[in-house]
Amino acid sequence: MLVRGRINVFNDRYMVTDKIKQLADYQDKIVALQKDIDKERAGALAHLHEKFGFATPKDLIKAIRAAASGASKRGERKARRHRKHARITAEMKQKIKAALQNKKSGAKVAEEFGISLPSVYNIKKAFGLVKSRKKK
Repeated sequence: MLVRGRINVFNDRYMVTDKIKQLADYQDKIVALQKDIDKERAGALAHLHEKFGFATPKDLIKAIRAAASGASKRGERKARRHRKHARITAEMKQKIKAALQNKKSGAKVAEEFGISLPSVYNIKKAFGLVKSRKKK
């Protein structure tokens, strides 16, 4: 605002101060509204279990958890279960040894007995069925 060729600084400061006060008032109103919302929400949640026919809030929570664990959403990963390790008994080792001596490949033996290829190699090594490396 111009007054006689100069800027009226006092009037501009007044406008800024007025806006700051207005902002503070709005912030107070927001805080009060948030408190009202929280109070209403707490009241509604306190009786939610009754609305859905549950005796206690714990029963409602249990039902919600059960429903949520059964429903898988797109993009949600399921917990991976660890693969059960095969139990390799002495009897199984003897059968594996016989299969290896009959010229079956390690991969075929592993697939046949349901064990890993490194396990087959370890059994081979234990029975001395592997050739030793030549030293340089």
